[in-house]
Amino acid sequence: MSDRTIAVVRKYFDALAVNDLDTVGALLSPDVVWHQPGANRFSGRRSGSGEVFAMIGGMVETSGGTFRIDRVDHLMGNGDLVAATIHFTASRDGGELAMDGVDLLRVVDDLIVEVWLFGADQPAEDEFWGS
Repeated sequence: MSDRTIAVVRKYFDALAVNDLDTVGALLSPDVVWHQPGANRFSGRRSGSGEVFAMIGGMVETSGGTFRIDRVDHLMGNGDLVAATIHFTASRDGGELAMDGVDLLRVVDDLIVEVWLFGADQPAEDEFWGS
């Protein structure tokens, strides 16, 4: 793990916190692979930054712009992998989602090339987002 790898992931989460999608996009490899868990409308494997942005945009739209991800603890690195504890929130149709999770990101040449997400209560997340 290098300090540069941690710096890339820190910059990514800092950009997410202020909804700076231009910076987020610049940090994602054009060929990024995204693993979204669960059995909801946003679950599955996405390939390429276009598919990832479409999925994130769908989450923002479905939640009326309330979807938010915050890093809540130290970043932990191991080679080209970085784990981050997060808290994510959203609201829609009178329902609320507030959940802890872990994001695991792989960084190569200062770009995020793969992302795996884990939520604390996948059935509740699936119910919130719907099919």
